[in-house]
Amino acid sequence: MKVAICDEDKESSARMCRLVRRREPYCELRCFSSVRQFLEERQHYDILLLDIQMEKMRGMEVARVLRLNGEDTILIFVTALKEYAAEAFEVSAFHYLLKPVSEEKFCGVFESACREVRRLEGQKGGQLFFRTKTRSFTLQKSEILYVESAKRKVEIHTLQDTVSVYATMKHMEERLGADFYRCHRGYLVNLAYVAGYRAGSIQLANGGNLYLAREKYSEFVKVYASYLQGAAKQQ
Repeated sequence: MKVAICDEDKESSARMCRLVRRREPYCELRCFSSVRQFLEERQHYDILLLDIQMEKMRGMEVARVLRLNGEDTILIFVTALKEYAAEAFEVSAFHYLLKPVSEEKFCGVFESACREVRRLEGQKGGQLFFRTKTRSFTLQKSEILYVESAKRKVEIHTLQDTVSVYATMKHMEERLGADFYRCHRGYLVNLAYVAGYRAGSIQLANGGNLYLAREKYSEFVKVYASYLQGAAKQQ
């Protein structure tokens, strides 16, 4: 899950950062001190915590840009301004929190937003949306052979191509779901394309091989057997 905080108030931003980390310790979290900085990154975020009153450009304008670009980011306004609540719903805001926000209120709204992210992901079914500096695109889960760690990025190997995006392996595990298995710290394999396995490696249907960590072997055997049983029932 990718979460962004955009707030010029450093104290407010740091507090929200701590609360987000407490609720979703493994999420990808970025904090931006200006609207311009956020827009220039051109990354897709699942949740955006956004202040309205900022010096160069109002948060509401950012929200409109996102919606015009077709982004389905969940917007949570966190602001001291009451008068923009009506406008917030024009850009399909998930919630409108007034500062100072209690920890209990903030965490309750954020947890609801996380549940909504997962619900929307489930509705999309087999599609994953990605945004890079140069393009936006979708991938079908069914066409992904495996995902490989590449420092701050991951390389997604599909039946036709390999694409590179900024993400963590943990984030990709969450997005891809139970049909993919983390066979090694650097690899996430689509169980649908496993042709065979032995101690230390997994053979793919396209002839490739992936590392299978020694400590993962027993678990993988059980997970793969369960996957095959589930696939057989669906036929």
